[in-house]
Amino acid sequence: MAPATVKFNDYLSSRLQDDDFKEGFLKENAILESVLAVYRARQNAGFSQRELAQLSHVPQSTIARIERGENTRIDTISRIATALGKHLTITIQ
Repeated sequence: MAPATVKFNDYLSSRLQDDDFKEGFLKENAILESVLAVYRARQNAGFSQRELAQLSHVPQSTIARIERGENTRIDTISRIATALGKHLTITIQ
């Protein structure tokens, strides 16, 4: 007999009932969203990490750290957004 399958959304919904899991999930999801926002904006602008680093006066290693999801300062992300002709918006829901 084949093992029962569970739809991912159903599994996630059940796991999100646990407060500790939910807290960790929301934190990691926020990091992922910020990583994707920086990466996509850089790609859409056609810049390499090195080029963006020069434009934003931020070390290339910092751009790489941000794109790996490592913690960074809001003012650094704001400088990167400005260099890309964008602005940083933070929403707390």
